[in-house]
Amino acid sequence: MRKVAVIVGSSRKDSINKTLARALAKLADGKLVFDTVKIDDLPLFNQDDETNPTPAVTRMKEQIKAADAILFVTPEHNRSIPAALKNAIDWASRPPKDSPLVGKVGAIIGTSRGRISTAIAQSHLKTIIGSHLDAVLGVPEAYIQFTDTLIDADANVTDETVKKVLTRLIAKFTKLVEDAKETT
Repeated sequence: MRKVAVIVGSSRKDSINKTLARALAKLADGKLVFDTVKIDDLPLFNQDDETNPTPAVTRMKEQIKAADAILFVTPEHNRSIPAALKNAIDWASRPPKDSPLVGKVGAIIGTSRGRISTAIAQSHLKTIIGSHLDAVLGVPEAYIQFTDTLIDADANVTDETVKKVLTRLIAKFTKLVEDAKETT
């Protein structure tokens, strides 16, 4: 099974995007292995420090390097991605010749309580990571409106329509990861 580094853009302890990531891991069980990457302890990116990164930065880069693909699960902050997520991408992409993003494929998803969910954040994120990854899953796009009953305490998606969308996303992402590994 292929390993996926999961980067959740939210630092909140009770993040609904962390809840979504757990539900996706459950749906992917038997297809992909998820490894959640901690990003809330990274220092602010400073190019002066990129050749001598902190242990937190080194740990994050090693987790990404060990994965076959990356799944970004992000909330939307002020019509864009959270600062913590942008900071993690800045660290992971530098220096370019040693970036663990090179050769990886990715997918993006997110949830919020609003109707348009994380559409703008996902669009921004595609722009940011598009030049770093070999490919980013384009279809299906998934903008999930979160409700308190959408995902139960055991990480099961309770809404059948949403579950179908998420299951399709996992299937397409699994195929993208497998196809990418076959060409390397």
